[in-house]
Amino acid sequence: MLRLAGELVGALASYARIGWWGLVAPRFGESRPLVVIQGVIESEQGILLAIRSDLRGWELPGGTLEEGERPEEALQREVREETGLDVEVLRHVGDYVRTGFRPHTAKVYRCRVLDGALRTSHETRSLRFVPLERLPATLFPWYRQPIEDSQIDQPAVTRRDTQDLATIAAAIAIDLRMRSSEDEAT
Repeated sequence: MLRLAGELVGALASYARIGWWGLVAPRFGESRPLVVIQGVIESEQGILLAIRSDLRGWELPGGTLEEGERPEEALQREVREETGLDVEVLRHVGDYVRTGFRPHTAKVYRCRVLDGALRTSHETRSLRFVPLERLPATLFPWYRQPIEDSQIDQPAVTRRDTQDLATIAAAIAIDLRMRSSEDEAT
C-alpha cells in the first residue's frame, strides 16, 4: 500500500512537470518548434521499446537534436545514451506532426542494431525487445502508427494528428497502470 501511495505522489509530480512542459512552455517559453527523433529499432527479437523515468508507458527510444546535428546523428547518439546500443539508420519512416498538447514533429527512422549491450540509463528505467505481433497494451497510442508505417516499404510519410483530451487520458491511464503493476510487460 505504501508503494502505491508513493507511486501516486510521484505521478502527480510528474504530471505537473509534464503539464507545464506540454501546455505552457511551447506557447510562452520557446522560440523554435520542438522536433524529436525516434527509432523503430529492430533485432531478431523484435523492436526495442523503452519506459522513461517520468511518464511510464512503452515508447520508441529517441530524443532531441543538438545544435548543428543531423537527425540521423542525433538518433544514433540518443539511442547509445539511452540504451547502450549502436544502431544503423536504415530509412526515414516519416514525420508525425502533432498538435494540441505539446505540439511537435516526431521524425521516425527505421534502424537495426549493430553492436553494444542493452542497458538502462537515467532516462530509461526499462528496455525490452518485443515481437511486432505482441506489442504491449501499455504502449502509448501515438507510437502504433509509426511502428506500422516502419514495416511498409514506402517513401517517408507525413501524418498529422492532435493530442487531445482523449489522448492525454489514455496516457494517464497507461501511466497509472504501469505504476500500480509490478510487471512492466503488460
